[in-house]
Amino acid sequence: MKIDIEEFNLKDVQVNPETVLTFPAGLSGFEHLKRYSLFHEEGKPTVFWLQSLDDTSVSFSVVEPKSLAIGYEIDLSDEDCNSIDYKDADETLVLVILYRTEAEDAASGSRIAANTHSPLVLNMRTRLGIQKFLKEMEPSIHYRAR
Repeated sequence: MKIDIEEFNLKDVQVNPETVLTFPAGLSGFEHLKRYSLFHEEGKPTVFWLQSLDDTSVSFSVVEPKSLAIGYEIDLSDEDCNSIDYKDADETLVLVILYRTEAEDAASGSRIAANTHSPLVLNMRTRLGIQKFLKEMEPSIHYRAR
């Protein structure tokens, strides 16, 4: 089902067409869904919702990596930069998708995890984004004195 980009209500959230985010290649497993709205519930935002506008039954919980004490240094290829019209790091936003995993035993319940190997890189000026698949990750540890 396609939704015309005009002002409309999405689960009681007003979506301004000028704030629509476009992922030209879609997201992993959802390549056919290109347009999304990023919003949060009222109050101090930590978890955001990335809601598909092409299929409103699809949404993702996303957070900024720094809220999970994760820092990225992501190398973008020329193709990556061109696809989001990257010009300046200050206009980009990196997000990670959260997901729920079931524990091996039912008594432990489930837990929330983050897809740190495939962050979303958004150009907030152009409203274009990509999901960057990281082949190799080199963790580093930083110590903070308190």
